[in-house]
This record gives sequence, structure tokens and C-alpha cells, in this order.
Amino acid sequence: MTDPPAIRVLVCDDQALIRTGFATIFAAQPDLAVVGEASDGREAVDLATRLRPDVVVMDVRMPVLDGIEATRRLAGLGVTDPVKILVVTTFNLDEYVFEALRAGASGFLIKDAPPPTLIAAVRTVAAGEALLAPEVTRRLIGRFASRIRPPEAAPAAAGTLTPRELEVLKLIATGLSNAEIASTLVLSGETVKTYVSRILTKLEVRDRVQAVVYAYRTGLVNP
Repeated sequence: MTDPPAIRVLVCDDQALIRTGFATIFAAQPDLAVVGEASDGREAVDLATRLRPDVVVMDVRMPVLDGIEATRRLAGLGVTDPVKILVVTTFNLDEYVFEALRAGASGFLIKDAPPPTLIAAVRTVAAGEALLAPEVTRRLIGRFASRIRPPEAAPAAAGTLTPRELEVLKLIATGLSNAEIASTLVLSGETVKTYVSRILTKLEVRDRVQAVVYAYRTGLVNP
């Protein structure tokens, strides 16, 4: 049996020391491979477009083009073939988290996170899962939900959700974990996981974080 292909990672940070540190941490893992490094947002977009990494580790504050705009160009609304973005920054500010997720990021992590946490984050995002704790989701909803939603009607995709799927989506949007949803609806964890998977497929979003943004953006859920 052959081993699965390594997760291809692009590291983007304007500080050479940080880039080297991240690259060294990732390269030491048998299932991770660093395919490139970028020192500014424009280079990050160019390399990600050309190399098509599995995960882009993106800093927020970078010259030429900041990490938020680079994320938007690689994974934002309207991008045909979005790249998975893990935003890593020294600034633990809700505003950055909100802007990164709205731009299309699949996760958010602080740079002082220990190496095992950073490695696990890359693996989580590569697997198509969202990296954002439920309590962070709740805090963001409380502060920014009204800014997520523009004055537009829910797209047709929302109409394909069954009543139960819509119920699950609303609970996801309040920041509940799968276990909490299972407890609330008296369902098994596997059943909730199946509902979540169907919701993501029908709404054509990458992960539950993007589903939350979708729910508020389209008015399926109100602040």
C-alpha cells in the first residue's frame, strides 16, 4: 500500500525568519511538503495560482497586497477554483478574524501557537474542515453579523435545503458544534455530520465557517 500524497503547503509571510520557521516545522512532517514561499500578498496570489497548493498559510499584514485581499482573490466569492487558506497572524483581533473569514479563509490561528497546533491546523484545513472554535464563532456573530448581510435575497441554492437541514444550518450559524447540535435535536453525531455534509454540498461552500457566513449573508439567519 502506497502512502497518501503529502499535503502541499505554501507559506506566505513578509518576515523571512517566520517563513523559514514555518517551512522547517512543516518539512519535518512526513505528510507535509512546502512547495513555495511568498514575501508579500501579490507573490502569494501568483504562486498559489501557479502551484495550486493544498493549503496556503497566509499572514495578514504584508506589503504590496495584504493577506486579507490576497485571500479574497484566492478563495473569495466568485473564485472558480478556490484555494484553502489558513490565516496566521500575530494580531488576535476579532476584526482580522471577521475580515479573513469573509474573504474566504477556512481557518484562523495566532502565530504564537505551538508547532503541534500549527501542524494540526494545516491538516484540518487540508481535510476540508473549518478551524474556528464555536465560542469564536459566537463572538464574531455578536459583533459582526449585521455587517455580513447585504440587502439581497437568498439564492436558489438555499431553497434546496430540507426543513431539517435548514434547522441544522441555523444551529451551525449560532456557533454550535456537531455534538451540541446532536444534543439539541436528539440525533446521533454521525447523523448530524451527514446533515452538515449535505448542507455544504447544496450551498456549494467549503466548510461550516463559510456556511455561517452564507447563512447571514443571505438572510437565512438573522442576527
